[in-house]
Amino acid sequence: MALNIEKSKCIGCGACVVECPVEALDLVDGLAVVDPAKCISCGKCVKICPADALSLPDQPAKSDGKRDPEAGSKFNIQDPLPDTVEDYAQGNEKKTIRAQVTPVAGGDVWSGVWVIIEYNNGKVAPVAWELLGEGRKLADAIGCGLCGVVTGYQVDTVVPEAFAHGAEKVYVIDHPVLKDYRTEPYAEAITSLVRKYQPEIILMGATSIGRDVFPAVATKMQTGLTADCTVLGIDPETKLLQQTRPAFGGNIMATILCRKSRPQMATVRPRVMAMPERVEGREGEVIREEFSAVESDFRTKVLEFIPSDAKSAFLDKAEIIVAVGLGIAAKRNMVLAEELADVLGATLAGTRGAVEAGWLTHDQQVGQSGVTVRPKVYIAIGISGAIQHLVGMETSDFIIAINNDPEASILKVANYGIVGDLFQIVPAMTAEFKKRLQHGVAN
Repeated sequence: MALNIEKSKCIGCGACVVECPVEALDLVDGLAVVDPAKCISCGKCVKICPADALSLPDQPAKSDGKRDPEAGSKFNIQDPLPDTVEDYAQGNEKKTIRAQVTPVAGGDVWSGVWVIIEYNNGKVAPVAWELLGEGRKLADAIGCGLCGVVTGYQVDTVVPEAFAHGAEKVYVIDHPVLKDYRTEPYAEAITSLVRKYQPEIILMGATSIGRDVFPAVATKMQTGLTADCTVLGIDPETKLLQQTRPAFGGNIMATILCRKSRPQMATVRPRVMAMPERVEGREGEVIREEFSAVESDFRTKVLEFIPSDAKSAFLDKAEIIVAVGLGIAAKRNMVLAEELADVLGATLAGTRGAVEAGWLTHDQQVGQSGVTVRPKVYIAIGISGAIQHLVGMETSDFIIAINNDPEASILKVANYGIVGDLFQIVPAMTAEFKKRLQHGVAN
């Protein structure tokens, strides 16, 4: 029997479409519709629906609009773990869940907040320090310790920095096999630490390395992973990690919980969290672990490391960014932005539209499907300000927007908005900056 959908309640959020394991649901004209031939009546969509718009034929909704708790309410946990103390209450009243998650080794409790400190080719990804600051808040909220994890080769210089940025304890695996980043050895090293010490929460930056190795770790641990988070928090009632990220093209913000599996894992976009205060001389405990792997254990080998062009690399670390949108009209007009960037010593970036037009490479894209940036100065040229772009740059310290449309969304988040012809304004700005900088005038 197929699913029932109460159209008057459906809000068109699409959560049921994502949840359906057999692709029986779709959105048509902003409302959920079901294909009866595909529906297997599993009830997963019923539990996920935030509006109680869905029901199965043998699980009718109550007359007061609340679903029968005996009939698969979205607040009722199916097949709870044996040690669950309380489930979600019936209706909309929420009670605390304290599910005892079975440990894999080393004790009977998952405890602690860990931050994986990405160290590669002699450099630490700054997002690691940002996450130590955020991890401090999470650890305080649940009453546990904050730890850093460093895997690599000759990493001793990283340990004092981890303490300076707030770590109380640092786990270290230092081994020649980990000199160059590869998915297999790094995932194995991190997983070995997780299995032994059982952290409750693990965070890592949503960098190219974080996006590669963290899914492998989550798979090995058979737990969940929320990618590209922009907000983290602790639910005051359940003490679960609240992992918030943009969803459905940036139109909504989804908050995700990992109720039954441990550890709770999330990658976080660089530059969305504040950098914590660095305290020189702060100390903590160092725990060094052995790693018994050898080269022959792994299928890949790094032959050569070729650094990227400095103008396009490390966009998330740039202090000044000149960004372009489709408003510049053609690739030949990129020279306007390039000249301004050269004068300011800025990094060139752009919108998804500019990248898809072939004017820039993907690693120069700012936005939801690109890089999140937080420079001191962000100059937006010919950018309208779609929400997908704004979420990637709106936390910049100072935003200057140039657009000929006075209603452009980018102007609403800009500190200074210049309404006019960019083909006249940008060359004039470049000339003025060049004159002032040549004469040592900073303002």
